[in-house]
This record gives sequence, C-alpha cells and structure tokens, in this order.
Amino acid sequence: MSIEIAIFLAIASGFAGFVDAMAGGGGLIQLPSLIIGLPNKELPLILGTNKVPSIFGTAAAARNYFKNIKPDIPLTLTMMLPAFIGSIAGAAMAAFVPVGFFRPFIVLLLILVAIYTWKKPELGMAENLKFTQSKRLVIVALIGFLIGFYDGIFGPGTGTFLVFFLVSVIGYAFLKASGTAKLVNIATNAGAILSFQLTGHIWWQLGLLLAVANVTGAIIGSHMAIKGGSALVRKVFLAVIFLLIARVAWDTFIS
Repeated sequence: MSIEIAIFLAIASGFAGFVDAMAGGGGLIQLPSLIIGLPNKELPLILGTNKVPSIFGTAAAARNYFKNIKPDIPLTLTMMLPAFIGSIAGAAMAAFVPVGFFRPFIVLLLILVAIYTWKKPELGMAENLKFTQSKRLVIVALIGFLIGFYDGIFGPGTGTFLVFFLVSVIGYAFLKASGTAKLVNIATNAGAILSFQLTGHIWWQLGLLLAVANVTGAIIGSHMAIKGGSALVRKVFLAVIFLLIARVAWDTFIS
C-alpha cells in the first residue's frame, strides 16, 4: 500500500470518527474509503479491518460522553450483551450473504426514519421515557441483537439506527441516546472483531494506524456534541441519514 493511500484512508477515518461520535454513521465514510483504497482486497478483510478503528474511536467518544452524561447502566448492559452476540453471528455470515441483499431494505428503512424524525421536531429534545423499566430491558435486548447482527454482516448506519431507536422507542434525548449508542457500538464492534479474527480477516497494521485518526476525530466530535446538546446532535443525525440514503441508494440502484 502506498503512502498516498495510507494518508487518504487516515483522513477518511478521522472524519468518520468525528461524524460517528456525534450521531453515528461513520461507516458511511470509512467503509467506502477502504473499498476504494483497497480494490484488490476481499470484502471480508475490508469489513474486519474496518472494525478496528471503529472500536477505538467509539470507545474514545463513549468516555467523553459519560464524563458528562449519567448513563442508565442496567439498560446499557442489557443492550450490549445481545448486541455482542448478534454481531458475532452477523460477522460469521458476512462471507456467505451478498451485501446487495440488504441494501433495498436499508434504503426504505432510512427513508422512514428520516421522515419520522423530520416531522417531529420535538423528538429527542428532552428525555421522555416510555414503558416500565422491565419492559424497556426486554425491548433493548431484542433490538440490540438485531442491530448487532446487522453491524456484523454489513455495518454502515449502525450507530444511527441505535440513536433513532433509543430516541423514538425508549424516549431518550438525542445527546444521551448518542452516548448510550457508543457503548452498545463497542459491543457490536468487539463481537465482529472476534468473529473476523477467527477467520483471519483483519489487517491489524492498517486497522491500528487508522484507529489513531479515528480516535482523534471521535474526541473532537463528542466534545462538539456535548457542547451543542441534543439540538446539534439532531441536526447532524438528520444530515447523516440523508447521506446514508444517498449512498446506499446509489450503490443499490445506480452503480
């Protein structure tokens, strides 16, 4: 790999960490950059390598969030474990299921998320918890597994889906949802890394190099999110959704 490609991938990873720390969706930037920069590498290796900078950047962002935001520890842990298991299962199937199979469904789901969020400007501006605590734990466990599976087998938009679910279904404010999503995303990344490592589909040298850039971007992004509050996170969230729709739709129906 040339120095020029390494620099390109590092810049992309840094920007991905910045975006992901605020509202999720870093995979929108990082995964395509790896596919472009490593055209001769097999997809499972790219997917596995992609998880290395992601987990470091996500951990850095999570640390910043929870220095300033009090998490619901039981709910977060209840969501993390099924997400970890789901991610292992998804990564194990990544080599057998064509990525294109998911794209039309993802485009439709993202459009519905965008419409729902856009039409409800008050959504996520303040915490308004729904259900009893016991019901919330059951719901987050199920959704954690499903989103974890998606993250393992494909990935882009995982953090965005987590934020939307926590805001719209559980009733979190955007800022707390983004912070909680980071911890759950650590679990999904860890599960995927374990699965990809067992099959030898991680380029560790490149992954660790990109991790430095991703962590830098994540620290800056999480600081900005905390300073700007839920109003800023909502704006970035909507921008990320529209970019995700454009990117996945292009890959599905045009390219």
